[in-house]
Amino acid sequence: MKRKFIFFASFGFLIYSGFLLSRPLTAASSAPQIWVATWTTSQQIPEPQNALPLEDLRDATVRQIFHLSIGGYGLRVHLSNAFGTEPLRFTSVHIARPLSTSSPAIDPASDRPLTFAGKFDVVVPPGAEFISDSVIQEVPPLSDLAVTFHLDAPPSRESSHPGSRATTYYVHSDATGAATLTEPKHVDHWFQVSEIDVQAPPEAATIVVLGDSITDGHGATTNGNDRWTDVLAARLQASPGGTRNIGVSNQGIGGNHLLTDGLGPNALSRFDRDVLAPAGVRWLIVFEGVNDLGGLARTAEVPPADHAALVERVLAAYQQIIDRAHAHNLRVLGATITPYVGSDYYHPSPTSEADRQSVNQWIRAPGHFDAVLDFDAIVRDPAHPDQLQPAYDSGDHLHPSPAGYKAMADSIPLTAFQQ
Repeated sequence: MKRKFIFFASFGFLIYSGFLLSRPLTAASSAPQIWVATWTTSQQIPEPQNALPLEDLRDATVRQIFHLSIGGYGLRVHLSNAFGTEPLRFTSVHIARPLSTSSPAIDPASDRPLTFAGKFDVVVPPGAEFISDSVIQEVPPLSDLAVTFHLDAPPSRESSHPGSRATTYYVHSDATGAATLTEPKHVDHWFQVSEIDVQAPPEAATIVVLGDSITDGHGATTNGNDRWTDVLAARLQASPGGTRNIGVSNQGIGGNHLLTDGLGPNALSRFDRDVLAPAGVRWLIVFEGVNDLGGLARTAEVPPADHAALVERVLAAYQQIIDRAHAHNLRVLGATITPYVGSDYYHPSPTSEADRQSVNQWIRAPGHFDAVLDFDAIVRDPAHPDQLQPAYDSGDHLHPSPAGYKAMADSIPLTAFQQ
């Protein structure tokens, strides 16, 4: 039988096969360990329709469920107040194993309180995040983790991720350790949690994906964890080729732009926080640009010179990202922009389609990205290359379906992440 070690921060002793040993736990194992991001989400200011009313977050317990990638023998949680304008106090934060991805129920035996510098409450300064003390326990790869926190007062401004494709539950009063939440309200957004790390062997690392709604998972199944990044994480775990110590950090934001603030900060402005900051990052996948290209002439056509200027700026932004990533010894993979002719939102003209082809030609050309993921070639309709294949189309002719996301992830050569 496999032995499991669980560390209770409030006691500081090791429980082994049901017995409490007197020696304190100093490490998850005798081998050196490093912190690696197993789950992340990009923070933004939610649009009014996606923000919770302030009174819903007063004396409130919020329970959220996160799907992890890499496993390990210890974890820590990052609380975010990235866009808050005043300090935010979390009075209690717990972790537990959820009974389902679409239920507020947890396994009570797995419930653990987190501490922050040894205390159960923490005040996160405005514009900052705070990392919990480590909890040493086995964290299986591809498992789900419930994080529950209590706020006595709402944030001055919410830091959230509206495109969670996962359900969050909330009630009034402190129910952080409750086995379930009684008659909770619920929304499909995440709030105030930005990253979960695990302790893993020294060769472990993570892949950061910088993207827009196609990376965020628009068109994926709510609570189904079938974004293309989820499928990639599962492939890394299933492969016998030494990739099981590689995590996936999804930093996609729906409506995100390379050059301008759309929904969430533009990609260049969020580079440090979302690309460089996650623990253990070694690779970067860049899959951005469709919103820049589509937005140029969304409401009316513009002169050809404006199209040419936009393409130049998009390519310059890619080069900025590549240069900044290389300065931190990251390997950078570029993903081609997928088709969107037929989109009712962007309704691209032939000139916009030519822009996409120009950008993709640059991405594919040697000497720019370290490697290329040709998502365009995977999901386009062979009979109509400016459109998504019907089998891979979510229905809006812009975002892939779960089948399209799987095809994209399956096309990625895992040899690109050789250690």
